[in-house]
Amino acid sequence: MAEERGRTILVAVDEGDESAYALSWCLKNFLCDRNPKDTVVLLYAKPGRVVYTAMDATGYLFSPDVIATVERYGNEVAHSVIDKAKEVCKELNDQIKVETMVEQGDPRDVICEVADKLNVDCLVMGSHGYGVIKRAFLGSVSNHCAQNVKCPVLVVKKPQSNGANHRHQ
Repeated sequence: MAEERGRTILVAVDEGDESAYALSWCLKNFLCDRNPKDTVVLLYAKPGRVVYTAMDATGYLFSPDVIATVERYGNEVAHSVIDKAKEVCKELNDQIKVETMVEQGDPRDVICEVADKLNVDCLVMGSHGYGVIKRAFLGSVSNHCAQNVKCPVLVVKKPQSNGANHRHQ
């Protein structure tokens, strides 16, 4: 059935090089048949709004102007990430249909919810390559999604640069 309607591929994007690499890898390798019915959905999960319930050091709450500035900055980051991802799609595979989504919340939850809601054929995401310690404290978005979505998940790891692998002799 996916062949008749084309595939819907959800690609989670963020500010990191890892997600940009995953998107380009997906376009070059996974969507190389250039089926005009395929759709790539670019998803940016904007961090949830911070609730300022505690007083700051001076005893005053953050002003509405500060909160509005933080919100505006978050929107600018989201638009920048999506625009860059759309440009990558255009450069590497201009025949594919691209849709975009910006959703607010914890990336783990947002990605899983959107993947299920859209009933995507595959979820593609980059791996930050955190070690055991960082992963224990920060959690792994890709691991969480792989365990909780109903579709196949493709986690693309960006190769380490050559300089990092060479030993000094």
